[in-house]
Amino acid sequence: MVMKDKIRVLIVDDSAVVRQTLKALLESDKNIEVMGTAEDPYMAVKKIQIETPDVITLDIEMPRMDGLTFLKKIMSQHPIPVVIVSSLTTHGAETSLLALEYGAVEIFCKPQINTKKFLEESKVKICDIVKAASVARLKIRNNFPNLEKTIEPKLSADAVIPKAKSLSMLKTTESVVAVGASTGGTEALRVFLEALPADSPGIVIVQHMPEHFTKSFAERLDSLCKVTVKEAENNDTVLRGRALIAPGNKHMLLKRSGARYYVEVTDGPLVNRHRPSVDVLFRSTARYAGRNAVGIIMTGMGDDGAKGLLEMKEAGAATIAQDESSCVVFGMPREAIKLGAADKIVPLEHIASHIYKL
Repeated sequence: MVMKDKIRVLIVDDSAVVRQTLKALLESDKNIEVMGTAEDPYMAVKKIQIETPDVITLDIEMPRMDGLTFLKKIMSQHPIPVVIVSSLTTHGAETSLLALEYGAVEIFCKPQINTKKFLEESKVKICDIVKAASVARLKIRNNFPNLEKTIEPKLSADAVIPKAKSLSMLKTTESVVAVGASTGGTEALRVFLEALPADSPGIVIVQHMPEHFTKSFAERLDSLCKVTVKEAENNDTVLRGRALIAPGNKHMLLKRSGARYYVEVTDGPLVNRHRPSVDVLFRSTARYAGRNAVGIIMTGMGDDGAKGLLEMKEAGAATIAQDESSCVVFGMPREAIKLGAADKIVPLEHIASHIYKL
């Protein structure tokens, strides 16, 4: 089904090349229309006064007013879904995480060099992000169906890890909690992890997030939570009281050696157009932890993780999907529920306590 009304986007970026490139690639999707572009927040305000966009794409570093200040003003005066499209630096990663706290829906990283080529290669992903932002605005996730997408090859978890022939696994005293999230997940993960006690089972997490951002994100969560939170490194042991977050642009798999669970951080093709992929993490958890695991799928656009959660359930794991009312985008949980992959559908604020009821 094609939407009757197009998603109207305002592009705010001080680079004329980025504005032109973003406009062209967004309008290549028949469900998106660029209503205007602005080289700084002051020009953006003038355009918003004439017509309110459905979504704003916003750079952070701009003349006259930085994007973060503009975001705070927008969210306090006239909330509009904002997608951060920012060059990636270590400082920028921390700033962009603040942007998520201030209300940005999603972050998309543009490199400091070869920006035009990179954006063109990322066309489908950017369009999907803008659509997800529009879904957040409408807050009617089940009534925003079947947006027509450019058809491109979409790899499954088979591209990284084959499905095991046998998923039987002996019960052990240690459990592993595997979590997958995307749009809206940064805040959902904070709520979930803050509610966990210091002796929680080991946790492995895939949050769709650009490279380098995950380190700053993990450090921020570590400062807020009783459990230790860190960006995963290859061969890290999964321990009680510790959460490991997959690095951006790397797949993370759960592995087991004897009684020890550990993670493998690896390259590989995009799976469901993502790296890291929730399906890759969930499939490996089904194979190596089986009924010793709990799988949780949270807010996010698309279907990454739905099939993997079903594989976890078939392997004997307990499975949970975040409920619609607490999701920013009810895409990934909805697809998992459609497959019958979720044992329970639980509001975000109750997921942590529900783990201990299983």
